[in-house]
Amino acid sequence: MSHAEPTSTQARFQAGQRVRIHDRHPGVHHRVPRYVKGHEGVVERVCGLHGQPERFVRGDGLPATRLYRVCIPQSQLWPDYQGQACDTLEVEVFEHWLEPA
Repeated sequence: MSHAEPTSTQARFQAGQRVRIHDRHPGVHHRVPRYVKGHEGVVERVCGLHGQPERFVRGDGLPATRLYRVCIPQSQLWPDYQGQACDTLEVEVFEHWLEPA
């Protein structure tokens, strides 16, 4: 559900693009699991505009920010992973947590 007009009409990242998830630890609520911070993955899809969790703590979550579904190989996240080489984790991450890889 979109909460406001975007500041840009274009998504910064596209499906198939490699991205890195920032490894930072803000002192406010955020929706990035610790175990994916600092890892690289591939954008699976652009999920639309949503309010930012960091801004809901003291406000209305605006401006709305793009959310992306990112696929990360399980073996990259868990060094002792025993599953298939093609196994991935999909996680939804806000645009301001991503950078090109």
